[in-house]
Amino acid sequence: MGLKMMKGFMFQLFLLLLSLASFQHSEAMMHKYTFVIKEVPYTRLCGTKNILTVNGQFPGPTLHLRRGDTTIIRVFNKGNENITIHWHGVKQPRYPWSDGPAYITQCPIMPGKSFTQQIKLSDEIGTMWWHAHSDWSRATVHGAIIVYPRMEDVYPFPKPNAEVPLVLGEWWKSDIQAVVNEFRRTGGDPNISDAFLINGQPGDLYPCSKQDTFKLAVEYGKTYLLRMVNAAMNNILFFGIANHNLTVVGSDGSYLRPYTTDYIAISPGETFDVFLEANQKPDHYYMAAKAYQSVVPPQIDNTTTTGIIEYVGNYTPSSPPIFPNLPRVNDINASHSFFASLRSLGKQVDVPIDIDTKLFFTLSVNLLPCEANNTCAGPGGRRFAASVSNISFVDPKIDLLQAYYGRVRGIYRDQFPSFPPLRFNFTGTNLSASLQLPTRATKLRVLKYNDNVEIVYQNTNLLNGIDHPMHLHGHSFYVVGSGFGNFDPINDPLTYNLVDPPHINTIAVPRNGWTTIRFKANNPGRVLKFANES
Repeated sequence: MGLKMMKGFMFQLFLLLLSLASFQHSEAMMHKYTFVIKEVPYTRLCGTKNILTVNGQFPGPTLHLRRGDTTIIRVFNKGNENITIHWHGVKQPRYPWSDGPAYITQCPIMPGKSFTQQIKLSDEIGTMWWHAHSDWSRATVHGAIIVYPRMEDVYPFPKPNAEVPLVLGEWWKSDIQAVVNEFRRTGGDPNISDAFLINGQPGDLYPCSKQDTFKLAVEYGKTYLLRMVNAAMNNILFFGIANHNLTVVGSDGSYLRPYTTDYIAISPGETFDVFLEANQKPDHYYMAAKAYQSVVPPQIDNTTTTGIIEYVGNYTPSSPPIFPNLPRVNDINASHSFFASLRSLGKQVDVPIDIDTKLFFTLSVNLLPCEANNTCAGPGGRRFAASVSNISFVDPKIDLLQAYYGRVRGIYRDQFPSFPPLRFNFTGTNLSASLQLPTRATKLRVLKYNDNVEIVYQNTNLLNGIDHPMHLHGHSFYVVGSGFGNFDPINDPLTYNLVDPPHINTIAVPRNGWTTIRFKANNPGRVLKFANES
C-alpha cells in the first residue's frame, strides 16, 4: 500500500472511529452535526416569506448531549449574509474561538464559506440553547440544547414520563433584515413583531393559525418536563398553563431547588426546566405567553401566543379551551418576585466569598446625535444607543480575541472603569438631558485568572429606563442580591444570599433597580461579553 493510500485509509478509519464514538456509552462522548444555513419559505399569519434557517428547520434542530460531551459542528453558510453561531450558556473551556459572538471571539462566517466549531461541555446540565449571534439572524436561527446527566448519574428529582422542548419566539410579517436595516437607518425603536410563537407557531388567537397551533397530548397522572427557551428578540415573557401549576427545577444549565408557581417570567436568552403534572380533569387547556414591560404605556407586541394541552381520553372538551391567568403586562412585582424566588440546590453552591475585583456598572438607554445633519426617529430627532457605565460599545474591525492574542494595537483599550465616571441619582426623575449622551469606544476590562469577581448592575432612569436582561458569556454566575432604587453599598450587601443563590447565565435587572452577581474568573482565554440580551 502506497503512502498516499495509507494516509487516506488512516483518515477514513479516524472518521469512522470518531462517528462511532458518539454512540458509545462512555463518560464523555463525541458527537458530530452539520448545520446548513439557508433561506427557505415559511408561511405564518396568512403570508409566506423566506427566512434564514438551519437545515431548513424553524426552530432549528435540538442537540441531545450528555454532561462533559464534546460536539463537532460544521457550519455551512449558504445564506446571503455573514453569520455566527453561539452556544448560549456553554462555557467552552479552551475553545473560546468557537463561542460565536461576531467580532468578539471570532469573525463571522461569510456567505459561501464554512467553519467547524467544537463545543466542549463541562459542568452544564439541563436546558440551554444555540442561536445566531450576528445582527438579528437569531430571530429564526436558533434551537434548544438538552444536556442529560452522565450515564452513571441520576436526576435530583423524579424522572419525568416525557420531555418537551418549548421554544418561545417572535414573528415579523416583513423580512427580518429589513426590520434591522430600518431601525439602523432611522435610529428609532425597531418595529414590533406581529406575533409571538410557541415552537414556531403563533397559536389560534392569530389569523390563519388555528390549524397549526402547537398541541401537547398528555395522559392523566403523568409528569412532563418542559424545556423552555425564550428566543424572542427583545421581550421578557410571562408564560402559564390554565389550571396547572408549574414546578421550576433548573435554569441556564444548572439545577434549582424545586419552585412551584402558576406562571413563569422568562427573559430573552433565558432557559428553564419546568415540570408539568397532568393532574387536572381531562379537557383542553391553553398554554399562553405574552410580553412583560414595566414602561407605561408599553411599546411592545401586546398580543398573546397560545398552545393547547390536550388530555388523552374520551370526553367533550371545553370550547374554547380554558385560558390561564397571566400577570398584567406591566406587573414589575410579578416579574421581579419570580426571579427573586429562585434558589440553587444546596450541594451545588460555591459562592465566591472573598472578593478580589469589585465592579459597579450602570445600564442605560442613551441618545446619540443623528449623522450628517439628518433627523432620526429617536426623541429630539436623535438615535437610540445603549451603554454600560455611559460607554456605548463600538464594534471592532477584527475580533477582540484575535487582537488580544496577536497583540494587534489600536483595536481596543483595556481601561474599562470599575465604577461609573459620573455619579448621579441613577433612578431619579427629571434627569438632566446632558446625561443622555454616551461615550462611544471599544473598551475592555482585563480580569486576573481565578479572581473572585462581584458586579453590581445598576439600572438608570435615563429615558425612563427599561428592564435589562444581562447575559455573561463564558461563565455562569450567582445572583446574590437584587432590589429597587439606587444600590446602597453599606446596607444592601447585608441582604445578600450567600447560601443558595441561583447559578445561571442570564438575569433581568429590574427597571430602576439593581442586581449583584458573583463568579470566579476561571475560564482563561475568554473575552467575556456582558451582553444586554434585549
